[in-house]
Amino acid sequence: MATPAKAPARGTGPKGPGAARVASSLIAALALLALALLASVKYGSLPTSFGAVLDVLRGHGDPYLTTVVESRYPRTLLGLLAGASLAVAGCLMQGVTRNPLAEPGMLGITTGASASIVTASAYFGMSGQMATLLWALPGALLAGIVVYVVGTRGGGSGMVRLVLTGAVLSAVLSAFIQAVTLSNPKVFDSYRYWVVGSLGGRGFEVFWTVLPLTAVALAVALLLGGSLNTVALGDDSATALGAKPARIKAIGLLAATALGAAATAAVGPIAFVGLAVPHVVRALVGVDFRLQLGFCALLGPSLLLFADVIGRVVLRPQELMVGVVTAFVGAPALLIAVRRMKGTA
Repeated sequence: MATPAKAPARGTGPKGPGAARVASSLIAALALLALALLASVKYGSLPTSFGAVLDVLRGHGDPYLTTVVESRYPRTLLGLLAGASLAVAGCLMQGVTRNPLAEPGMLGITTGASASIVTASAYFGMSGQMATLLWALPGALLAGIVVYVVGTRGGGSGMVRLVLTGAVLSAVLSAFIQAVTLSNPKVFDSYRYWVVGSLGGRGFEVFWTVLPLTAVALAVALLLGGSLNTVALGDDSATALGAKPARIKAIGLLAATALGAAATAAVGPIAFVGLAVPHVVRALVGVDFRLQLGFCALLGPSLLLFADVIGRVVLRPQELMVGVVTAFVGAPALLIAVRRMKGTA
């Protein structure tokens, strides 16, 4: 890990929204996350009251209801982990690339994981939940690393080349996926469930498998906030302040790749969380990355868990996959981002 860059000189750093507003936003974010966690264990195919759920959480609930509520714990923890990973990864990528539309899929992470799963299903007989996870994770990581190495080859920040490399790799892998799945109905049948993105049907083993990589990458990302503030001043200014912009961007992109890969491998491709949450956070706490990254880690899980709850309620006793719900929630955020870009162009 690189030595953290020096903090911006006094008076040159980003102006914050004020301590009182940050404190009130933090309290609201924590309350929203607590409500999302409670809603995630309360709502499901079996209607339950808040009082009964609280009895279960205190350890003296009805035995049958206890079993039902406890069966919702894995998807709640996965929503917590994946939501934080996707939102923080999106914040990192938007900060490093200075592209407000950047999100984890831009580095080819999603298509890398998809191509790996399709390859394993078609040629190695892969089946089962854990097998899918174990194939998706290295595929996503490898795609992200290839995009980074090729996109930054020759020195310099290479952000435009990075984005183009990600687009090219995604296009090539998407063509490969289509070719394989359209020629193999069995592979298509197993792939179509994963590619939508869902928190359901996963056990604790998925959570524990991705937790170490996610925890390390989240810690690196949160420690990088001050350095990203320095880079936001411009490469020349950052260098004058003693920072190393290229190294900071490399660490940021690698952390974003690890977070996006872990989340995608665990719950499938889920769009818009990494795009929408950083924009909401910037509206709340301003452009200071130290605050942005922390608030993304709180609000990302809230968005994902509430989307999952909506998907469980609207078609009860069936459910709508969370990847579909986040697409509907994220579309307005994308339109807002485009309007803001137009206003600043």
